[in-house]
Amino acid sequence: MAIAIFILRLVVCALASPMYVLHFLGVWNWFCKRWFPYFMVKFSVIYNEQMASKKRELFSTLQEFAGPSGKLSLLEVGCGTGTNFKFYPPGCRVTCVDPNPNFEKFLIKSVAENRHLQFEQFVVAPGENMHQVADGSVDVVVCTLVLCSVKNQEQILREVCRVLRPGGAFYFMEHVSAERSTWNYFWQQVLDPAWFLLFDGCELTRESWKALERASFSKLKLQHIQAPLSWELVRPHIYGYAVK
Repeated sequence: MAIAIFILRLVVCALASPMYVLHFLGVWNWFCKRWFPYFMVKFSVIYNEQMASKKRELFSTLQEFAGPSGKLSLLEVGCGTGTNFKFYPPGCRVTCVDPNPNFEKFLIKSVAENRHLQFEQFVVAPGENMHQVADGSVDVVVCTLVLCSVKNQEQILREVCRVLRPGGAFYFMEHVSAERSTWNYFWQQVLDPAWFLLFDGCELTRESWKALERASFSKLKLQHIQAPLSWELVRPHIYGYAVK
């Protein structure tokens, strides 16, 4: 099986050779950072349509973590185009963090379309280093389709715990590695190197639930599902929340 994966990876690399050449020349990352937000605008609409019931279920308990004022202070890490805004409760104060500044114009559009929220700021920073966000300053942190592409999952979860107030919650929805005995996992392994470059650092074979289980949360509620998505490669999902 390992030999078959190696051979098929070589075939995929040959087909994607222009992308690898651009990466070698240092051009691909520049290009990808600019086109990726346009892709996410289209993809997010489809993803929200197919995952709407799961997102409503997941975010239905957000308001339970509001502070004494009754207003929920929420930090979204890897906010992208603001595709989750429609699922947040009215009056929610939202701060967004993303390492790609090219998402900002799409984020502003989402803010204009979601007047039920109180948008506070957009911070350009990686989730592993959110020093602009104060310790214990938010009730909830949200990240969806982010842990697949961060450089250091353990570090981003440490940062999540740092910015959360005591008793605050971390909500997540992530695509993950398929079960190892499946054909889906086989093709995830074959396509992962090219997928990583094409989709701005996204990895198909991450077992993100392990990082969540190791993190210093007092409570973790996590479910594995086969998401109702068109792309079978990203159907394996985890979602849930963890309490600090």
